[in-house]
Amino acid sequence: EVQLQAYGGGLVQIGGSLRLSCASSGLTFDDYAIGWFRQAPGKEREGISFSDGDRRKWYSGSVSDRFTISRDNTKNTVSLQMISLRPEDTGVYYCAARRKGHLLGDLSDSGVEYWGKGTLVTVSS
Repeated sequence: EVQLQAYGGGLVQIGGSLRLSCASSGLTFDDYAIGWFRQAPGKEREGISFSDGDRRKWYSGSVSDRFTISRDNTKNTVSLQMISLRPEDTGVYYCAARRKGHLLGDLSDSGVEYWGKGTLVTVSS
């Protein structure tokens, strides 16, 4: 059974930092790109970052200068380091897995086979 478990969310002040992690099991990790999506209150879910290798990483414009995605292939985990958090970063964050081969920059949910349960990030003053 494939499982993705996202964790690390919480309440943080404006300008603060959080590190989210996504632990995977049951899939051949190296065959998959792992991404992060978020859903803000009242808004549609959006893709914010994907990594399908140590050098292939991409981000949405709203987070590219503040978030960093990283993979640990030895632990089958992907992390999202978030700094300079803003109220608009508030939402439920999900990790997702799809097979490698999508175009660089593709942040859609096309091809996503597995979703983790979300972790809530709240940025407040």
